[in-house]
Amino acid sequence: MIAGEPDLRGLREFYHKYGFNSLLEELSPGSEGGQKKGAYKSVTSPQELGALVERARRTGRVALDTETDSPDPIRANLVGLSLALQAGEAFYIPIAHKTGEPQIDRGRAVEILAPLMADPSVEKVGHNLKYDLLVLERASLPLRGIRWDTMVLSYLLHPNRRSHNLDSLAFDLLDYRKIPYEALAGKGKEQITLDRVPIPRVAEYCCEDSDISLRLAEKLIPLGEKEELLDLYDRWERPLIPVLATLERNGIRVDPQRLATLSESLQGQISALKEDIRIVAGTEFNLNSPQQLGEILFGKLGLPVLKKTKKAKASSTAGEVLEELVGLHPVVEKILLYRQLEKLQSTYVKTLPLLINPETGRVHTSYNQTVAATGRLSSSDPNLQNIPVRSAVGRKIREAFVPDPGYTFLSADYSQVELRVLAHLSGDASLIEAFLQGKDIHLHTAERLFAGTLLSAEEKRRRAKVVNFSVLYGKTAHTLSRELGISHAEAQRFIDGYFDKYPGVREFVKETLAGAEERGYVKTLFGRKREIPELKSRDRNVRLQGERMAVNTRVQGTAADLMKRAMIDLDESLRREEPEVRMVLQVHDELVFEVPSAVDRTRLEEIVRAGMENAGSLSVPLTVDLHWGNNWAEA
Repeated sequence: MIAGEPDLRGLREFYHKYGFNSLLEELSPGSEGGQKKGAYKSVTSPQELGALVERARRTGRVALDTETDSPDPIRANLVGLSLALQAGEAFYIPIAHKTGEPQIDRGRAVEILAPLMADPSVEKVGHNLKYDLLVLERASLPLRGIRWDTMVLSYLLHPNRRSHNLDSLAFDLLDYRKIPYEALAGKGKEQITLDRVPIPRVAEYCCEDSDISLRLAEKLIPLGEKEELLDLYDRWERPLIPVLATLERNGIRVDPQRLATLSESLQGQISALKEDIRIVAGTEFNLNSPQQLGEILFGKLGLPVLKKTKKAKASSTAGEVLEELVGLHPVVEKILLYRQLEKLQSTYVKTLPLLINPETGRVHTSYNQTVAATGRLSSSDPNLQNIPVRSAVGRKIREAFVPDPGYTFLSADYSQVELRVLAHLSGDASLIEAFLQGKDIHLHTAERLFAGTLLSAEEKRRRAKVVNFSVLYGKTAHTLSRELGISHAEAQRFIDGYFDKYPGVREFVKETLAGAEERGYVKTLFGRKREIPELKSRDRNVRLQGERMAVNTRVQGTAADLMKRAMIDLDESLRREEPEVRMVLQVHDELVFEVPSAVDRTRLEEIVRAGMENAGSLSVPLTVDLHWGNNWAEA
């Protein structure tokens, strides 16, 4: 047998499909006729820049990319930017390099570029344009006319993809290996900012980015059209970009003194817990060492080993494992509480003051539009979506988020939005009737599941709430039994009883799974798609996970689309009617606004309620709970 030439394209697709990213990186682009580098040029005179701007306006479309001295767009200073008017051709405009090379005066460059950047009739193309928008606004270059963001387009087409960064998309879709950032700036402690890198090197790097963005757009737009995703892009994701930019730029004020006081209190609780754990365990050990903790729990105390770690095959002490051991020994609960307090202390209480922007005095989280496969937004640096709502420490952390003097917070929270979406998608008559009559859905479920039992009304509602969300998130009887402290058989009876009382939900789940297996994907009410390859797995646990993902994506994804629509509409309404009101937080089903004391509260409540409750037309009403407060916990 004679070995032939390898099928590199097929190999690339195989590696990408099954997540072999390190092997994917080893494939060298170019051997399949990959795209060639473009012709790039630096523009260093006002005359050249003026001519380039005129050409861009005649063309009616320009791809752009910015280079800065910081990855944080709220603090970044514009070093230069590139414009690509057609694939394979781009121009770099240096304005703030510290290398002593010829460049255009910053003020003059801004004067020439501003009309182009602000012209909505000239379509703007880019990759992660939210970053560029924030950087350009900070440089007195407001950006209008955003048309194609290739990061967002890629996300809509492949929401399960682990990364939508420009380098990986160029490699996978264009067979093109981009210049790595480290090739210019260096690595680690030796890394420098781009304003200290010679202009020709930055020019090639920046021009490549705008050029590749344009080439990617030309590749992704037809795919989006074929998959019928461009309406979702145009009506949801694209108009959301400037809304998220505004939200990030607004930021939110944090009181460092409150956090310092809380930190001291927390440290006392953590120290006391460590001592309690030492006494209960009967020996001194390092709580943060999985190995030592495992020796205490499974060796000294004789607790059952429920799971082994993948690599070392040691007894797992992961959170979900310890949750199942609760009740077998008092030390387990104390360890879980210790971990929770330690995480809140390190992630929020001690870290938030360090994240306060010295220019604004506020914390500016980054909202991620292209991460959660369901369509939900996430946040990072800091992640404000993981602060516990109901725990005492979580409330204390939220108390440190405060409005500016003369302002107050208005919190607007969707009421049981995912269960309302479930009622609409399933068409279940009982669920729909309960919402139409304004009933407490958890009490409604309690009455149907636990009638005639000796449980208190409060306990019935608590259990019904757990069951409602267990069905929604596809939890098993095993998980439900642990959460309610009941037997596996009793938990299964609750789940079966739920489906008997809400037969429309049972049919919805069946129809969702059948459609996902046939088509390979599920869709939200507004057309968002997500592939569910797990349903084809031979591994039963993976298939079950796929089933949960399929149902959850349709419900949670639709709820996420409703929230995004509300944010877009409210941003427009507030700019028009109450421009002094700032949207400052989006967390799950909640929006928080910072409101001047002079604003008419009744009128503002009407605007916010209308924006959120009219975000979509369902068979049940969307309702919003509104609360005012002098800190986030109070609102």
